[in-house]
Amino acid sequence: MKKRAFPAQQRGHADHGWLKTYHSFSFANYFNPECMNFGVLRVLNDDFIAGGGGFGTHPHDNMEIITIPFAGDLEHKDSMGNVGVIRQGDVQVMSAGTGILHSEYNKNADVDVELFQIWVFPNQKNVTPRYDQISIKELQTQNSWYQILSPNPDDQGVWIHQDAWFHLGDFSEATNLDYTLKKEDNGLYIMVIEGSATVAGETLNRRDALGLSEVQNVPFEVAADSKILLMEIPMLN
Repeated sequence: MKKRAFPAQQRGHADHGWLKTYHSFSFANYFNPECMNFGVLRVLNDDFIAGGGGFGTHPHDNMEIITIPFAGDLEHKDSMGNVGVIRQGDVQVMSAGTGILHSEYNKNADVDVELFQIWVFPNQKNVTPRYDQISIKELQTQNSWYQILSPNPDDQGVWIHQDAWFHLGDFSEATNLDYTLKKEDNGLYIMVIEGSATVAGETLNRRDALGLSEVQNVPFEVAADSKILLMEIPMLN
């Protein structure tokens, strides 16, 4: 097993007034040549968008983009004609493929939006752009992992063009459990959203992350009142 720690306090940070953001990997004005990605996981931004703020229309291509909101209402518009609002309990995915334009704004003037935006390199380039949004409330289970993303359109959660599986865990009580990787040679990126956990002997607190590779089964000791995101993704050669 190989381990790579990503302490919360070592993330890049920017405060634009309307946007306070923390970058797990190099992004925008934050550049760390030793922290460009973990496998095909290229971006993990922890964003806080003030009331009325947002990202104007901008382009993306050849990237799988996943948005997981934790609070507030984020309004989305794109060049495919999609208009909608994503909220806590939703997951949004865009396969940018040959190219899309989109905007994202806090729909409310008095409530912040809190979200993770995640970019994953695809395993196919120049696919037809695609958008999807689902509620994961019916998928949620307490004190165990539940899948929110996979490579399979017929599987639970959203899907992307990559051999990746994402799981969330909502833990109301202290829990010991494992995660077994679904594909040999994949890695696992663990982000503690809230609370704390001991993972493969490493203690992680709020917004700490750990990357594991060359592993098939990972033991967890999770504290009560914790929320954890698991991202199983291919490692780059």
